[in-house]
Amino acid sequence: MKKMLLSALLLCTAGLVQAEKADSTKPTQISYDNADVDDVKQISTLTGNVVLTRGTLLMKSAKAVVTKDPEGYQYVTLTSVGGKPATFRQKRDGEGEQWVEGEAERIEYDGKAELVKLFSRAKVRRLEGNKPSDEVEGEFISYDSRREFFSVRNSADGGSKPGAGRGTMVIQPSNKPAKPSAPATAPAPAPVQPAAGK
Repeated sequence: MKKMLLSALLLCTAGLVQAEKADSTKPTQISYDNADVDDVKQISTLTGNVVLTRGTLLMKSAKAVVTKDPEGYQYVTLTSVGGKPATFRQKRDGEGEQWVEGEAERIEYDGKAELVKLFSRAKVRRLEGNKPSDEVEGEFISYDSRREFFSVRNSADGGSKPGAGRGTMVIQPSNKPAKPSAPATAPAPAPVQPAAGK
């Protein structure tokens, strides 16, 4: 049975998960060992230690296919080779060093929608600095940085299939100090009654 790990914080604190907004305005740089480029079809097939960067977005794999639509938006499919997964990492908006990173056998990146889809043995982690805070595992994970939304499914085609796996929720403890509770109030003293016969 395939096991999914699902963090409530990833789903409930969406404002903390938003990708670095400035990345969408940065140029894309790709390094590789070999390339086959079809300018007519706007398809580039890159192999050998492929590294794609776009602002704080960093994607790595053994093979990548990059296409460009008529509007100039890029679409990237990264695939693993020899058991080494394709990976991505991106800084999140917010204070400090907040990151989101993931890995899978195949990663599809839609530059127009700023959507990352991870297929087969997918994992996504939130980090504060280098310390992991939450993690999601599943056969399919979709990470929409614009809507600040994660979706996890139990089959690699993006659907949910009965019996394919169960989910488990893991909630990390808060690192914030607990607020002091209000002091308990003592019951009011009973009124003093004058003694009988006085």
